[in-house]
Amino acid sequence: MAILISGGAGFIGSHTCVELLNAGFDIAVLDNFCNSNAESCKRVEKITGKTFPVYTCDIRDKAGLDKVFAEVKPEAVIHFAGLKAVPESVQKPLLYYDNNIAGTVTLLQAMDDAGCKCIVFSSSATVYGDSNPVPFKEDMTEGNTTNPYGTTKLYIERILKDLCVSDPDWHVCILRYFNPIGAHESGMIGEAPNGIPNNLMPYITQVAVGKREKLSIYGDNYNTPDGTGVRDYIHVTDLAIGHVRAVERALKTAGAEIFNLGTGHGVSVLELVKAFEKACGKPLPYVIAERRPGDIDTSYADASRANELLNWKAERGVDKMCEDSWRWQKNNPNGYDE
Repeated sequence: MAILISGGAGFIGSHTCVELLNAGFDIAVLDNFCNSNAESCKRVEKITGKTFPVYTCDIRDKAGLDKVFAEVKPEAVIHFAGLKAVPESVQKPLLYYDNNIAGTVTLLQAMDDAGCKCIVFSSSATVYGDSNPVPFKEDMTEGNTTNPYGTTKLYIERILKDLCVSDPDWHVCILRYFNPIGAHESGMIGEAPNGIPNNLMPYITQVAVGKREKLSIYGDNYNTPDGTGVRDYIHVTDLAIGHVRAVERALKTAGAEIFNLGTGHGVSVLELVKAFEKACGKPLPYVIAERRPGDIDTSYADASRANELLNWKAERGVDKMCEDSWRWQKNNPNGYDE
């Protein structure tokens, strides 16, 4: 049973490849490598002892996608491919709408043409916007997104739901996940952003390893206990296992289903910094910077639905997330560019 993973060389994609292979699936990876590295796929093969094809292709390239589907003949797609930096999306909204939304439409057209009508979509808690109370639940009203990145996820969800209404043969599983951090416990794969990190954890790890002078904490005047933003941080391996459970369910469940993947607990930026200082054994210099546009005060999940229907829950705590992130960065100070 072959699963095609778009964006499979990325942070979450590579870890999901490991868990799919460990679960006995055959996989193929499709990636344009705009913010990833082919070395991650080689390391997945080393971790698992299994090989798989890797295709260099953009999800907006219909002809390229058609060739991949003809060769792989996948039974399902796990769709990670997409741009994901909130601040960049505010600065370059057209880039995000073109890549994320138009790219997904092209991918769905290629799937439809190939007779592959099962997809697990990488969505985000950003679709809940800034008007819902925490914890976020799947039946809450979506919308009021605070940045174009979140809006692309919202629109793609609606496209997928409309697709299921139009054609009952589609099997769609939408995963709204929160803030993935950590790395594979082997220390061989992890988060390796190109250029200046947009996410908190790789910034923390690069300061700890000496690549950056200090950490910038964006805002200390949020309506939270210590003034810094509160997020639901989830270990990337837990998240990857959630995708395995989701594709198993999607293959046998028609229509569109939505699941939160998170721990259900909020952790502030300062709390995460302290946990990482414990993991790496040294203090981290930081400064308070201006709040970033599009960021909200608090975000954490109600993940009870995933527990009930996917038989999934997050098992790894913040200390484990920090320990594994530090091991990855310490072993790979330049990411995959050694």
